[in-house]
Amino acid sequence: MKAIQYTAFGGSEVLQLNQIEKPEINDDEVLIKIKATTVNPMDMKFRSGLLQKGMPIELPYTPGLDVSGVVEKTGKNVKRIKKGDNFFGTTFGGTYAEYINLNENQITINPKNTPNEDSAALAIPLTTAYSILVENGQLSSGQKVLIHGAGGGVGTIALQMAKAIGAYVIGTASGKGLDLIKKLGADELIDYKSQDFSTLVSDVDVVVDLVGGETQAKSFEILKKGGKLLSTVQPPSEELAKKFDIEARFVFSKPSFQKLDFGKKMVEEGKIKTQIAQVMKLENAARAQDLVSSGGINGKIVLEIS
Repeated sequence: MKAIQYTAFGGSEVLQLNQIEKPEINDDEVLIKIKATTVNPMDMKFRSGLLQKGMPIELPYTPGLDVSGVVEKTGKNVKRIKKGDNFFGTTFGGTYAEYINLNENQITINPKNTPNEDSAALAIPLTTAYSILVENGQLSSGQKVLIHGAGGGVGTIALQMAKAIGAYVIGTASGKGLDLIKKLGADELIDYKSQDFSTLVSDVDVVVDLVGGETQAKSFEILKKGGKLLSTVQPPSEELAKKFDIEARFVFSKPSFQKLDFGKKMVEEGKIKTQIAQVMKLENAARAQDLVSSGGINGKIVLEIS
């Protein structure tokens, strides 16, 4: 089968289209014919070698964190999923390929009337948004949430999930991203290129940090006491969390069909809509990663596998 791999760390030039063996499955797994995956910022962090200390990978490595496709074969212990099902899910590596074997607990059936390109674009954002807002943030109706990077792949879904929960949502974005998050229901918009959110916002219950750096550092002071700063980018300062009397955590989102099912219900109810920036062929993975690395992408870049 064909797969995108790399044998050394570096820029997008290390990505190669290779022929590798089709995977086998054990009794708790399903064999999947992949139809679509997407490009996530973590793909480039793995590729650069930045995560080797904390999350080491072995070379050659096939990237990819989310997947949608058709179940081709099931192990004898698999109960929820059957051959021929269209599904979506998340994993750690291996989806830039024609086939993958996954435990059934990592996947669930596609939302109704949702093509594979759309469900692939939903997998990581739904799982991550749940991990931030529900699992760690315990967000409830009426609370105020600030989402940094609200126009991105995860941000757009987190915004919609927060609104569906009943929160008051403030989003930071720029350019066309501002129009997008307004369309998706943000209650307040902040142009991060021309406005300083720390002078415009206060008494926030939850900050969703999808940006890091100075943005994260300035977010402590706008949270109310007992509020939560939750980042998917970098561990927040424990010293600042203590100073401002808030909870601050790095959120690592583990694959789970339960998380997907929570978001899937909102998709089927029309409360969450897929945001796809562009669909590209698997063979153009290097170009797709460069587009995501350059920033300013509103929504997800999908890699189509045929």
